[in-house]
Amino acid sequence: MKSAVSLPKYRPSVTQSLSRFAYTVLVTLIWLVAILRWCCLGLVRSAKFERKRAQRYGALGQLTSRQRGGILFHCVSVGEVVAASCVIKGLLNTQPDLPIVITTTTATGAQRVRDIFGASLSANLAHHYLPYDLPWLMSRLLTHIQPQLVCITEVELWPNLLAKSAQKHIPVCVINARMTAKSARTYRKISAVFMPMLHQVTAVCAQGQRDADAYLSLGLAPEKLVLTHNVKFDQVSDVVVPDTIIELSNTLKLLDKPVLLAGSTHQGEETFWLDVYKQLHTDFPQALLIIVPRHPQRFAQVEAEILSSGLNYINWAERDKLNAQTQVLLVDAMGVLTPLYTCADIAFVGGSIADKGGHNALEPASMGVPVMMGSHIYNNPVICQTLITAGSLRIVTDTTSAHQLCHTWLFDPVLAKASGQSGQTVILDNQGALARTLTQIWDLYPQ
Repeated sequence: MKSAVSLPKYRPSVTQSLSRFAYTVLVTLIWLVAILRWCCLGLVRSAKFERKRAQRYGALGQLTSRQRGGILFHCVSVGEVVAASCVIKGLLNTQPDLPIVITTTTATGAQRVRDIFGASLSANLAHHYLPYDLPWLMSRLLTHIQPQLVCITEVELWPNLLAKSAQKHIPVCVINARMTAKSARTYRKISAVFMPMLHQVTAVCAQGQRDADAYLSLGLAPEKLVLTHNVKFDQVSDVVVPDTIIELSNTLKLLDKPVLLAGSTHQGEETFWLDVYKQLHTDFPQALLIIVPRHPQRFAQVEAEILSSGLNYINWAERDKLNAQTQVLLVDAMGVLTPLYTCADIAFVGGSIADKGGHNALEPASMGVPVMMGSHIYNNPVICQTLITAGSLRIVTDTTSAHQLCHTWLFDPVLAKASGQSGQTVILDNQGALARTLTQIWDLYPQ
């Protein structure tokens, strides 16, 4: 039996303590407003009301004894859940009965947990919403879950969560840690709140050299830092394609429809690709544009935009009606995007024309699909630069450059296939982060 990790004691300064108190007061006000809004949604029976969201405001979810006393994984939303999922599966492969609770702050993140783990959530694996970052709420949550290790995925360090974990002598590991220059500048501005967290975290597994350097520049002790690289290089090899998407792929091949897939799109990016599609339609009238918005609350807005474009479209529920005349398929469903890339001839990864930092280009690249993004790729610069160097990712800046690149790839499928295959090769060459991350977790977890 390995003993618990010995955590050094850290006493924040008076200024740091007062700063965290001021932060807590602010979060308390936000928490009260959020509770009032949630109650109002319930009273008017709004479709946005979700009973389980009470956990965000302090209610405790039901957990079995098999789900307590293990590891708490905090994942903000969809992207972090996907990154953590391969780590969790890796842990369970070694220790199938390991108790794990996954927390999220968004409903889409919660749904992604259910999509990935399904029936497993009823055994030793559970989902719980993370409460607002108030000292008493975090203390109650940790007492309820009784974790022996807290793993925070990528980003979102919460002062009171880390402070309470330290008080309870629970080690905290940041896995696949991401720290952009923008985030580092923000943390420097609130250093009185942020600096104690660098002392309270036990280990940081950085996903790239940029992220490692940013943590060190903020003052993280070098002995706490491990450059594991990005687990997403390993995660993309763990994709199961459901029968529904295999059937869709077969239909597209029978109809001989080349597919341009715009995934994880944000405001303005749908308009961008509708315009590009209209330019392509003259030379490639059989082409199909598949649009997958990032957030479900925008589904109706995006559908209205497609309708106003005058293009012939269907939504996801009507995919069995897809025919030679269909021009646009709106995927107004969650948990579909990653395997859907297997249907694409060309993929665009969203949040990159809109200034959101860009989403995960590894997903389409792992399927052998040539990828394009806009210029905003600061969320995953190492991944993107690796794919750009390999020739599998191209940056487009406007509808003209996007149209030209799509035209080139659709006109020359051999060239497009070579670009896609280079992405698969570079992913295989960069795998191994998962094994390094699992080693760090097992080193911290008392067994």
